[in-house]
Amino acid sequence: MYDVVVIGSGPAGYVSAIRASQLGLKTACIEKELNNEEKPLLGGTCLNVGCIPSKALLDSSHRYHDAKENLKSHGIGISKVDLDIAEMMDRKNSIVKKLTDGISGLFIGNKVQSISGEGKVISEGKVEVTYANKSTEIIETKHIIIATGSSPIEIGSAKFDKANIIDSTGALELNKVPKTLGVIGAGVIGLELGSVWARLGSKVTVIEAMDDFLPMTDKDISKETFKEFINQGLDIKLGCKLVASKKTKSGVEITYENSEGSVDMNFDKLVVAVGRSPNSYNVFEENSGINIDAKGFINVDDHCQTELNNVWAIGDVVRGPMLAHKGSEEGIVVAERIAGKHAEMNYDLVPSVIYTHPEIAWVGKNEKELTEEGIDYKIGKFPCAASGRALAVDQSTGFVKLISDAKTDTILGVHVFGPSAAEIVQQALISMEFGASSEDLGLTIFSHPTVSEALHEAALSVSNQAIHIGNRKR
Repeated sequence: MYDVVVIGSGPAGYVSAIRASQLGLKTACIEKELNNEEKPLLGGTCLNVGCIPSKALLDSSHRYHDAKENLKSHGIGISKVDLDIAEMMDRKNSIVKKLTDGISGLFIGNKVQSISGEGKVISEGKVEVTYANKSTEIIETKHIIIATGSSPIEIGSAKFDKANIIDSTGALELNKVPKTLGVIGAGVIGLELGSVWARLGSKVTVIEAMDDFLPMTDKDISKETFKEFINQGLDIKLGCKLVASKKTKSGVEITYENSEGSVDMNFDKLVVAVGRSPNSYNVFEENSGINIDAKGFINVDDHCQTELNNVWAIGDVVRGPMLAHKGSEEGIVVAERIAGKHAEMNYDLVPSVIYTHPEIAWVGKNEKELTEEGIDYKIGKFPCAASGRALAVDQSTGFVKLISDAKTDTILGVHVFGPSAAEIVQQALISMEFGASSEDLGLTIFSHPTVSEALHEAALSVSNQAIHIGNRKR
């Protein structure tokens, strides 16, 4: 008998399992995927085919592009820059292995029992495990946590063939640079992967069905990032709906429709990145008492508990943004609630990051959301072009934007496009968790020279007190 059984070992599952065990609960974690050694492939999508490998390739591609295009201005001349895709992929894979092996070590150190098999909730307190040899076993437990993650969405007009029409996983495993690359979807995944292969030399076309670019971001972010990506060579086509695709001798031919009619294009490879769907299929018996919504998300309350007593669900398989850190935090909250502690999840302050170059990051509300909610606000903004450190490292594109309440001055949102955007937003998030005002940030000492000083100046700009840019006339 276990106290807690977690189904799934992604960022939500493995973090929840570790925290539960730390709190004195006898814990097991079930994972169906296997590595090359026929052991549980821990870490889920994020560590194996998502967050980590994509960031490794983003960094490699940026270094390659810098070496080819940007070092001359630093007085560094390189006659020839060679690209070894195989070695680049080996580096990526070694990073992934190091981290996944690390989870195995953490499980051992925290006394979490790792179980290799496919888990299914049978009823309250009972999980069926199907092993690789097809044998089954019923495991009894006081609490069950479902953390089965999500998978790339496949669309009828471009079915995956794992050769020419590929998902995000396939885009991370290409063994050569395609001359032409089509990307369906101008969201987080599409832009990150498109950026990687564009910097490595591919001619990239991004096709997006929506008329607006990055509609979930602040209007200033959307406007400036679109211009920057165009300048970087990405061909982004908005308001274009993919209607058909077919394999050709050289790759893939697609047909999309826009306001002017139908258009055909040919690519060596086509990446479909239109989002992800929750892995809620075959995770529980139909008559178990657990329910899902129209999009496949498992129904949970504010504390991630399902309709079935002592059965919880976290991460990509439940409502909210499909972000690793959101799932991890839900995992900690659930583990602590099971242990009898008071724990809450603040869904209003979940940061978002797009790891392009420059980075895009935000937390809290944007102008559109605040206007719709009828909240009066004021804005402070500081360009990276006025940052000494940004100029010194040749990364002066972008800005920091801070929005505060017009009456209380409480920080309501921070939006960043530029170098170290993810880190700057994290600083803002900590401030917001403690209810800070723009004045509080303005009175805080920031190290010089740092890119973070842009956040300080944006906070000062709210009240027209910025030092290193001109202030609005009163």
